[in-house]
Amino acid sequence: MVLRKAGTAAAAAGVVAVGFIGLVTVATYAASGAPQQSANRAALSPGTVPAAYQGPIQQWGSLCPEISPPMLAAQLYQESGFDPGARSPVGAQGMAQFMPATWGTYGTDGNNDGKKDVWDPLDAIASAATFDCALADDVAKVPGDRQANLLAAYNAGPYAVTKYGGIPPYKETQGYVKNIQAMARSFTAPTAPVAVSQQSAGAIYFAQTKLGTPYLWGGEGLPSQNGRFDCSGLTQAAYASVGITLPRVANDQWYAGQHPSRDQLRPGDLVFWATDLGDPRTIHHVGIYVGGGYMINAPHTGAVIRYDKIDSKEYIGATRVTSDGAEALPVRNTDGSITGPSRPGTPDSPAPSTPAAPANQAAPAPPSAPAPPSALGAPGSAATRRTVAAGPSPTGAGQNAAKS
Repeated sequence: MVLRKAGTAAAAAGVVAVGFIGLVTVATYAASGAPQQSANRAALSPGTVPAAYQGPIQQWGSLCPEISPPMLAAQLYQESGFDPGARSPVGAQGMAQFMPATWGTYGTDGNNDGKKDVWDPLDAIASAATFDCALADDVAKVPGDRQANLLAAYNAGPYAVTKYGGIPPYKETQGYVKNIQAMARSFTAPTAPVAVSQQSAGAIYFAQTKLGTPYLWGGEGLPSQNGRFDCSGLTQAAYASVGITLPRVANDQWYAGQHPSRDQLRPGDLVFWATDLGDPRTIHHVGIYVGGGYMINAPHTGAVIRYDKIDSKEYIGATRVTSDGAEALPVRNTDGSITGPSRPGTPDSPAPSTPAAPANQAAPAPPSAPAPPSALGAPGSAATRRTVAAGPSPTGAGQNAAKS
């Protein structure tokens, strides 16, 4: 990640003398992690969804009371990183990663062009919302949080949710529900000041200890790299030093928490730059805000880790990192594809013994018997669950294509 136009650092010396750690500590208080808005009236936070998809996600994310635009955006980001051409190794297709048989049932003409095209992002957005709302109807009589039950049905199938009277005791399903709801907070426009992270002071302290270190493209501070970093390698290591695991690349780190406005920036926030301010997929640089309009960052080849001003034309916004937000993010593979954050595993209680539904079965029609959760250990997104009505995919796969 390269800072296209490095800001002047000369004035930073005076800011350094103030002492950023004290500034952070005074401003720090515990983050609640609670959503700012609820139900399907929640608005999308600016810059979190590509501009071309913001209106449709806002519209279709209000299709039924159990979903919201931020929740729908979180699902689409987890499935494909908003990539309309995503294709998984098991055959899931498009931005919403539908299997062909399931698309045949739930495919929706989202742009009224007379076609239902899984590769058309507007159709994929509409179809994802339609599928969600169908699942919500299937588990409408189950007590508890209706959105959580819908998400559990998306991952494990409606039969399992009905059987257990709510989220089933599958670690994968419980993780999926938690992660999507946490990730949705990153997509939700704040309606109140965003709480400051308790870990921000420690992250800044780590970055300060690296001042003057030469930049290295792809650098993660490894001994083999002589302790050098690139921009996102530095921010990743800074937050790792306080126990928060961030994704490797800047445009994924963008979703590790809520997004304070420019006038609400606090030390420890991650600050980002993009070539297209209407498309977060073009984010190319990240730094750690330290106050007074400055950040610590690893700017570009030939430079060293230093203080720079944050105000420039490519500034897209900031993220206030939280543990839950970082934990919820999908994993990006070496080929740039995305693996969702849910982790297949055995249930906390004995698994049903009936085998999973066949791969060509359309969800979410309830089957006559429960299916077991995946027994394989490979991380996987919920995309492949679209082929199984009663339980997590037996493949444990779901590596969806996305930009790195």
